Amino acid sequence: MSRYEEVRAFAKKSVEPYTTAADKEGRFPKESFEALRQAGYFSLLVPKEFGGQGGSMADHTEVCLALAESCATTALCYMMHNVATQSIVASATEAMKKDKLPQIAQGKKIMALAFSESGSGTHFYLPEIAAKKEGDKFILNGRKSFVTTARFADEYLVDANAIGAEGLDIWSVPLGADGISFEDAAWDGLGMRGNNSMPMVLNGVTLGERDRIGAAGAGGDSLNNVIAPFFVIGLAAVYSGVATAAQNTAIEYAKSRKYPDGSVIAEIPTVQEHLAKIYYLTQSARHFTIAAAQKGASAAADLFAARINASENAVEVCRLAMKVGGGNAYAKRLPLERYLRDAYAAAVMAPSTDVLAIWLGQALSK
Repeated sequence: MSRYEEVRAFAKKSVEPYTTAADKEGRFPKESFEALRQAGYFSLLVPKEFGGQGGSMADHTEVCLALAESCATTALCYMMHNVATQSIVASATEAMKKDKLPQIAQGKKIMALAFSESGSGTHFYLPEIAAKKEGDKFILNGRKSFVTTARFADEYLVDANAIGAEGLDIWSVPLGADGISFEDAAWDGLGMRGNNSMPMVLNGVTLGERDRIGAAGAGGDSLNNVIAPFFVIGLAAVYSGVATAAQNTAIEYAKSRKYPDGSVIAEIPTVQEHLAKIYYLTQSARHFTIAAAQKGASAAADLFAARINASENAVEVCRLAMKVGGGNAYAKRLPLERYLRDAYAAAVMAPSTDVLAIWLGQALSK
């Protein structure tokens, strides 16, 4: 059984039962996350010497894709845990690795990212906040605007302008640190409704040198070479999963929706044309995403293009699937409208598809 097939079987049993409630109630799918923890999936990218699975970018991509077919919210939040974990794997000091990675591997720490700010929008690599140094301590003050898995993650990676050096610093901030608070009821998304995204306020949060990932000013390198590639391909996987779920629902519905004479709508040429486009757009997203992940973090152009392709294809697939579903889709008797709402998040989720198109053009121009 492949990694993808393994996770699909897990997701159908342990994720799907909670998807509808998470969407309707706009609540974090804690049951799904607990199942992921118990099954050991939070250890995916932790090296084996620290008790993890030693997974690759391709493994990260397959797991996120498979989860997203059952619940895009769960896949999105899980994806961010993996990205934060990979940052520690690739850039942290040995002391931090020995401290944090075994806990992550054992499911004792769930990680998240706190990068976005109101002033920088989708340009999360341009933070406004900076730490203030007082003796051997660093004090963080500021506000992060969209923190996914807020309150439910145990630790958050926070980017800030470096102190005493050019570039960025990335800090690992525990949930229980003094001075951290969240602005409740700030998230009521059109889609991805269970991700519990809300602003995080840092008011005099005190950190030490040991809480910084890597050397002073090295956060930019981690962001460009580790965080961005794993984040971008992770989002491509999530939206490929959304497209796949919509594709499968549309095909199954078209084959089962009968008229009084016993014929099915799948026999109608117009519906067949819709299904054909749904299929080739979905397969384009899936195969491009998997191929880019197999090339790895150095294949920047492919990663950016895969994310743009998956994001745009997911919206179109869901739009066409809604047409196939007709009144039953519009009346929410099918999950297609949820897929469509989740897909629309792709264009605005940092880095947005507009920003990615610029990055892609720059990568191709070098």
